Amino acid sequence: MTGVAGVMALVLAETVAGATLFLWVSPLWTEVKRGFFKLLGAILTVLAGLTWLSVDSAVVGRFPSGDVLRATTLVAAGATAIWTLLLFARQQAAGRVVGLLSVPAWLTVLVWMGGAGRQSYVLGLFQLAAGAALLGAVTDGLLLGHWYLTDRKLPRRPIDRMTTILVVSVAVAAVAVISAGFSGIENTASINPLLTAGALAPWIALGMVLATALIAGLVKAVLKGERASAVQSATGFYYLAVVTAFTAEVAVKTRFLDSPGGPVH
Repeated sequence: MTGVAGVMALVLAETVAGATLFLWVSPLWTEVKRGFFKLLGAILTVLAGLTWLSVDSAVVGRFPSGDVLRATTLVAAGATAIWTLLLFARQQAAGRVVGLLSVPAWLTVLVWMGGAGRQSYVLGLFQLAAGAALLGAVTDGLLLGHWYLTDRKLPRRPIDRMTTILVVSVAVAAVAVISAGFSGIENTASINPLLTAGALAPWIALGMVLATALIAGLVKAVLKGERASAVQSATGFYYLAVVTAFTAEVAVKTRFLDSPGGPVH
């Protein structure tokens, strides 16, 4: 993959994969109303479509890897759209089955994207998994915080659990950023010139990850309060976490690709 489209394909795929994983693998199905799944599904469907468009624009290699990545992304995006439509059609059992199947579909997308990395395949896959965990946690956490405004009787357990996932994912993401190295490399300069000036990209990424860690700690502290406004305050912090986490991933993923013109391996 190559260029700005390649970087955005990586970040969008991480977001959808992580958010889908935490949505369907966690106990949320038995904790929240179906409206939350419909809300998140609608958002993920849009992001999934943008992911496929980015992949289609970024992949320069053809058969076999390029075409396989395109097809895999299209299948995963289609699965997200299908389970969302099924839930809106009140076909909950079928929607849940397709939703669970969409999890390995998106993980497969990350597996294929791992081959585009400039470092070893295993390290690249670890970096994508770490990014997916971070972006998935902040995305689901933000929307879950808003859902408390709709469902006033929802207990704190779901957002407490998501915040714990965020804390863990921040630690893993910091390791992933460090593993990418801090030396200057040829990367995608057209996103922002700061990302190539004196090899600032990894330091920006690490700083944003540490900022996200601070925010996650504040969310944890706020949620210890008993008042209902504690969740509203936590949601406000999640807004900041989305900004810092996405900035971190965009910065570090400019260094992920093999080269500005490198194909999927």
